[in-house]
Amino acid sequence: MAMSKGFKVLEKSLPPNPYSIILQHRNKDTALLFESQAVVSLSSQETDTLRKQYHKIADAYGCLGVLQLNSGESCLLYLVLITGCCSVGKVGDTEVFKITQTQFLPLFYQSQGEDKVSEVRKLLNSGTFYFSWTSGKSNENLFDLTLCAQRKSKGANPDNRFFWNRTLFIHLIRFGIDCDDWLTRAMCGSVEIRTIYVGHRQARAALVSRLSCERAGTRFNVRGCNDDGNVANFVETEQAIYIDDSVASYVQTRGSVPLFWEQPGIQVGSHKVKMSRGYDASTSACDRHFSQLKRNYGSIIVVNLLGSSLIGGSEGEATLSNAFQRHLNESAHCDVNQIIFDYHQEVRASSIETALSRFKKIIEKCYDDISIFSAKGVDIYNVQKGVIRTNCLDCLDRTNSIQTFIGLEMLSIQLMLLQCIDKKQNVNRFEEVFKQMWINNGNEISKIYAGTGAIQGGSKLIDGARSAARTIQNNLLDNSKQEAIDILLLGSTLNSELADRTRILLPSNILHTSTPVLREMCRRASEFTQPSSIRITIGTYNVNGGKHFRSLVFKDVSLSDWLLDCPNSALVNTVNLKDHPSDIFAIGFEEIVDLNASNIMAASSDNAKAWSEELEKVLARDAPYTLLSSHQLVGVCLFIFVRKDLIPHIRDVALDSVKTGLGGATGNKGAVAIRMVIYGTSLCFVCAHFAAGQSQVTERNADYTEITRKVAFPMGRSLYSHDYVFWCGDFNYRIDLDKDETRLLASQNNIQRLLEQDQLLRQKAQGLVFKNCFEGEITFLPTYKYDLFSDDYDTSEKCRAPAWTDRILWRSRKHTIDPETTSELSEGKLLHYGRAELKQSDHRPVIAILEIEVLQVSYTKCMEVFYEVVSDLGPPDASIIVQPLDDIDGDDAVFDDNIMAAVLQELATIGEVTLVRFIDEHTLSINFRDGQHALAAAQKGHMTICSIPLGITLKSPNWIDIVKSEVGLCTNNTVPLFGEIPLERPLRSAPPTPRRQQPSRPPAPSPTPLVPSRAPAISPARPPPPRPAPLPPESTAAIVSQPSVTSPPPDSVPPPTCAPPPPPPSSTPPPSAGPPPPVPARQGAPPPLPARPRPVT
Repeated sequence: MAMSKGFKVLEKSLPPNPYSIILQHRNKDTALLFESQAVVSLSSQETDTLRKQYHKIADAYGCLGVLQLNSGESCLLYLVLITGCCSVGKVGDTEVFKITQTQFLPLFYQSQGEDKVSEVRKLLNSGTFYFSWTSGKSNENLFDLTLCAQRKSKGANPDNRFFWNRTLFIHLIRFGIDCDDWLTRAMCGSVEIRTIYVGHRQARAALVSRLSCERAGTRFNVRGCNDDGNVANFVETEQAIYIDDSVASYVQTRGSVPLFWEQPGIQVGSHKVKMSRGYDASTSACDRHFSQLKRNYGSIIVVNLLGSSLIGGSEGEATLSNAFQRHLNESAHCDVNQIIFDYHQEVRASSIETALSRFKKIIEKCYDDISIFSAKGVDIYNVQKGVIRTNCLDCLDRTNSIQTFIGLEMLSIQLMLLQCIDKKQNVNRFEEVFKQMWINNGNEISKIYAGTGAIQGGSKLIDGARSAARTIQNNLLDNSKQEAIDILLLGSTLNSELADRTRILLPSNILHTSTPVLREMCRRASEFTQPSSIRITIGTYNVNGGKHFRSLVFKDVSLSDWLLDCPNSALVNTVNLKDHPSDIFAIGFEEIVDLNASNIMAASSDNAKAWSEELEKVLARDAPYTLLSSHQLVGVCLFIFVRKDLIPHIRDVALDSVKTGLGGATGNKGAVAIRMVIYGTSLCFVCAHFAAGQSQVTERNADYTEITRKVAFPMGRSLYSHDYVFWCGDFNYRIDLDKDETRLLASQNNIQRLLEQDQLLRQKAQGLVFKNCFEGEITFLPTYKYDLFSDDYDTSEKCRAPAWTDRILWRSRKHTIDPETTSELSEGKLLHYGRAELKQSDHRPVIAILEIEVLQVSYTKCMEVFYEVVSDLGPPDASIIVQPLDDIDGDDAVFDDNIMAAVLQELATIGEVTLVRFIDEHTLSINFRDGQHALAAAQKGHMTICSIPLGITLKSPNWIDIVKSEVGLCTNNTVPLFGEIPLERPLRSAPPTPRRQQPSRPPAPSPTPLVPSRAPAISPARPPPPRPAPLPPESTAAIVSQPSVTSPPPDSVPPPTCAPPPPPPSSTPPPSAGPPPPVPARQGAPPPLPARPRPVT
């Protein structure tokens, strides 16, 4: 039976609230009613009764789910329908379709957020999303696009890594709807299926590329890896051949280099690579990436195609490649086989054919280690034991070429295992088909990531046009596409203060739970967090365009006198830096380059590199530090150094900059900001340079306002949404006194009199700048302006007056919200605020040392609290069933209008009722606005209306299991390609436990060894090779031995997505410390009475 538009959408004809639509399917007796943000299943009788009030508005091939989109405090819901698709091919009884058209139906009247939804619609309509469909009623034999053949043979569930619309299922899951009956899973990538005749038999040649949604994005918006070890453009490509009930499958992967790197700026032609974090800062993420790869695929072979020349255009590639190799060699994954093949250099030196033949000699030694999956029915003959992971810079053009070559190499072995090489024309036919399929596959993957087809080197005209199109796409159109991807994958977790707070405190797989649950988790955060302190040193220095690390005149003075020993020079030293060195150094510089026209247009980073290297040497004296990140805007530069042992506990590092020079047009003035999360606390560091001039106070205030307004980080985070914000820089605020008087008071050390006229303190007191920020007591002389290499204030013709232009301030979010109960540590305890006597510049450097409170999250305890909260807040569907306690004879309706009105009046005292419907003549289903109200009504148990005793029960008494299924949808559930699922590593919040030794297993019988090169066609006179015996079950489950990985320290980093916090084993609600205060019932008229079902005559 061919696929048709089996879905029908009906809209309520009469306009009064609430807005209501019904979703029907031709082959289903039930229907779904969407009303008042609730979803209920309607029987055929209910549907027939209600449909008179509705009219048809849409037909569809399938439904992808409900998109939840935040809009201020409200959440907008859209029903996403597939209204256009085209067939790609069939495998068995299952047909695969490409989505070509979708429709977003708002489940509300006002059409808000249409611009954001239009971008998501454009993304889904781009021709890169696929779904599978079968005409049978059962989905058991469905060709699951998220699973390769080997995982399917293990009975695996759909792989959440490639399940792109999984968050669109959540809304229906909350209301107990069986999503398998109503919704369609979509995969992003490329699918091509061709039919090839082998004698009288039909073979299906399939090439499926699955793009992971764990770090999805466009070419220059998403690079490298994230803190969980997920990499950009990670694609699993499966080359499979199906004949009758036999299959031979081979899987390859590609993915970005698993380090923190980016390609910033306008991208035209050659793209400069920048390491966005220091070398050691990538160690944890790289380790997590390869731990996941080994768990998911078995043994790994890395094919690195990056350039290796440190001279010329590929210098950045070579730096990245060397860092990648070094990380792997120094990690616990040094056993991973690395093949370094500079593709461009090899091709340039000869030709593509010669380069590939050279590559073949290297790679063919690895084929036997990887093997191929082959099976007939339930009998498995060969299993794939590992995977080749290929990368270049974009994982596009070069990777396409190499993966095509490997795929064609393995094709002959697949055909041999399927006994299809008896005729040379069969082999040639398969080769021709797969060559074209690989070209098409490369184009499709390239379209998703770069916006154009692949650059293949065949036609200079086509390649040039595609390169130009990429430039336009990457610079002008990718940002909106990136936002659409984020909305589709993250939906309601985007861009709200609550979402930001929960991202810091909670594991990623519970971020999609309902807003009341998340709010309650934040309120009860103290139950699963443990406060501790860290020490932060912040420094600022206007170096006047120089990079003089030490004065030639004062050779005994160095940067350590400023950054490490400054408290020792104070009159009273209260800081013990020797036994407790700082955990974090934030060091800001102004005028790190001369502020001339050429530097303003394109500032050099040479000085910044020199300062970075010198700072790392200086700081290493007291403890091992590593550069976490740095950011430069013309002359303003900020470096963040952290102790190496803290690196695993730091995540979500992001950078931003704001230009304020010439009205925001140039970066000679402005600010750079670096944010991060350490444990469960967010920090943001800002280094700024405000407008100069004695009387330019208003301009300086405007600079501050502009910076606080414009600084923005991913996921909608603003500057003051962080737990702590630290400001440092040359703010240029002067002293409102005559030059001579200022000099005189400074010579007399009359600091108090000078501070009375300090512009910054005056503006701050008026609430114009740095509102709610703290600054330490100033006990040092003005830091500006000095003669170079001198203790004398400015003696030049301009003779500028001394001033405290260089300052350090900080703000605590907790103190801003609740100053009464905030402890000294949580508002930021100042240990030292002073200046150092470095004389290389006309400014003196300033330093502040603080201790702050950070929250260490116990994720085991967090999940316990989570299920307590879920238990307390009641079922997500907020539904109850009301029916008579006594048996009622006959078909007479129990609920007449008077009884209905009385029932609603009684329930209105508990909470706001949003939806009322009849299940039958004796049963009523009622939805509350809030799950707590439904729980309170169920706890009441019964009520008597007009002398009729009515019982009240929950519609979903197993709501904790429903929440578990919702959490499971957002959890990594990948079944290992080879071997059993290993014991989950202990949560990063739990203490390390000894690794259990797996019992030894007999070795698996050796399958047929793989031919190292493409097998030549065998003469028809020779019989085909015998099929190897099926592997016994235990050999297919052989466990890959891996080097043990030491668990990180307890209570530290959030759990990786590959090791989610397990829910409690029982569905019984856990004991609660007491329910939260009930939400007050909303006042208002009860909802209109529902249409009564009429008895069928």
